[in-house]
Amino acid sequence: MKPAPYGPFPYSPIDRRPRLNWPADAYVALWVIPNIEFFSLMEKVPAGSGGPGTPVPDIPSWSARDYGNRVGVFRLMRVFDRHGMRATVALNSELCAYHPEIIEEGRKRDWEWMGHCESNTRRLNEAPPGEEKAIIQRTLTTIAKATGARPVGWLGSGLQETWDTLDLLAAEGCEYVCDWTNDDQPYVMSLDGGGKLISVPYSHEINDKPAFERFHRTADEFHDMICRQFDVLYRARRRPWLHLQSRAGLEGDRRRDCAALSRADRQAITEYRRVWFDCRNTP
Repeated sequence: MKPAPYGPFPYSPIDRRPRLNWPADAYVALWVIPNIEFFSLMEKVPAGSGGPGTPVPDIPSWSARDYGNRVGVFRLMRVFDRHGMRATVALNSELCAYHPEIIEEGRKRDWEWMGHCESNTRRLNEAPPGEEKAIIQRTLTTIAKATGARPVGWLGSGLQETWDTLDLLAAEGCEYVCDWTNDDQPYVMSLDGGGKLISVPYSHEINDKPAFERFHRTADEFHDMICRQFDVLYRARRRPWLHLQSRAGLEGDRRRDCAALSRADRQAITEYRRVWFDCRNTP
């Protein structure tokens, strides 16, 4: 992508688009993404991930994130199992070597895996010159070896990119990217040389990390946020793509997040019929 004032896609007001049709004439496509991340004890937690800038080893910040990989992710698995929901994991590839048990449990559930950089302590737009291509290649190759499936989707660490990221992802066989949070519906990105990627919506508003860490929401308030956003999108009937995200490494008591997600998932399943749950792997 060449530097430009606007992204590699035309401006498209949602009120002037052709109708977007989901299977079974669903009103909403529901996509569940647990972010399963790895933070090295030898590196600072970035400010964008809630890091305080403390010199390493920053035991409190690191421990809060490691809690998610030791405890929280398995609670989320039980919530998804209870509702029969298959997840798409935004995965830091270094986790494959350090926590292979998580990969094993995800494979049992036939989860989809998308690239999420190597570690959540490092961003693509902070990589040394010329290193980004190798980072993307290593991330996708490592995940493919560990899971048996090469990712076709990407969510950058911190949602950060460079001017080269989209073209590098397309060259590695990726089909969709989630870093661009500017729409309720997927849309096509036109790349240099004629390549294309699909931008799939990813929501900051119902992201558990800022909800609990930055805005200090309770589990009940987070549940209400999810349900209200779902209600608005469902009633608009513009065929949006709703992403429910939970970060396995979120600090604090994971029970509050799991409870909110479980109640919101149950409401979506029992109270609304025109919801497309089977949307992973087909953005």
